[in-house]
Amino acid sequence: MKFLDQIKIYIKAGNGGDGSPSFRREKFIEFGGPDGGDGGKGGSVILKAEQSLNTLIDYRYQQHHKAKRGENGAGQNRTGKSGENLILKVPLGTQVFEEDNKTLIFDFTKIGEEFVVANGGTGGLGNTRFKSSTNRAPKKFTRGTLGEEFIIWLQLKTIADIGIIGLPNAGKSSLLASVTNANPKIANYQFTTLNPNLGVASYDNKEITIADIPGLIEGAHKGTGLGIKFLKHIERCKSLLHLIDITNDDLKKNYKQVKNELKEYSSKLNKKKELIVLNKTDLIDEKEVKKIIKRFKKNIKSEVVSLSTLNKRSVSKIKSKLLSYVS
Repeated sequence: MKFLDQIKIYIKAGNGGDGSPSFRREKFIEFGGPDGGDGGKGGSVILKAEQSLNTLIDYRYQQHHKAKRGENGAGQNRTGKSGENLILKVPLGTQVFEEDNKTLIFDFTKIGEEFVVANGGTGGLGNTRFKSSTNRAPKKFTRGTLGEEFIIWLQLKTIADIGIIGLPNAGKSSLLASVTNANPKIANYQFTTLNPNLGVASYDNKEITIADIPGLIEGAHKGTGLGIKFLKHIERCKSLLHLIDITNDDLKKNYKQVKNELKEYSSKLNKKKELIVLNKTDLIDEKEVKKIIKRFKKNIKSEVVSLSTLNKRSVSKIKSKLLSYVS
């Protein structure tokens, strides 16, 4: 499935049905009088958050969405049928913006949450409504009102407990695959991950949602590499897991490079709780690993731990550690 996290769509609620100007025309009834019913209400357009979705790709191929109009009223005081509401399903984390793509209208943060984005028109009144002691045969009736119509933007920002960040090829996808039920693409080249991947880790009867954010390189906040396209997905994460390849020559340089990209995009990102994980320890001698960790820890405020995704015990420790970063 392709990933799409921003789309512009047109929505139109249904118009209300017209009232009826009908009169009774029955045999042997001399003064039948008015019997026109009201028009039905137009259907509204409703957005609903669904857990099973993680992309807005469905709206790429269908960008115009219209709800049903209400039916017209009829004789014998019959009210027209209301138009059906149109329910558009969106992923959890979707934000709804006005046409300017800046003014936020609604933010979906809970599964099953609904938002009426366009109200259907009200039904018109039949001539029965205008009958009075002085006007026994009114011909007056009203038309249904128009349903609301808008152009809106949908933007998706992934919601997760933990966001895995780091340079390309640091092992983020391997970590996600080892601690969760996700099956991300894994290969030995940069930018294997082109879209955020979500997985759920279970530990000690608790669940943690983890997002693998595509690699950040120098200049990402300006659009370099995969650019700022996925930096916004980090904003939703409660805490960050900063993954670093321990076999790299300058670990602190790599660390500061990613931290700087976060800072340049939004100063709030560097204020999130952070766990630093030095990965691929299976490629280096155990004594050397301890020396590297000791050197790296100097002047680093965040907690630093080591990891080998090939070692089940090591993976289990990481899952246990992550619980303290989401509570």
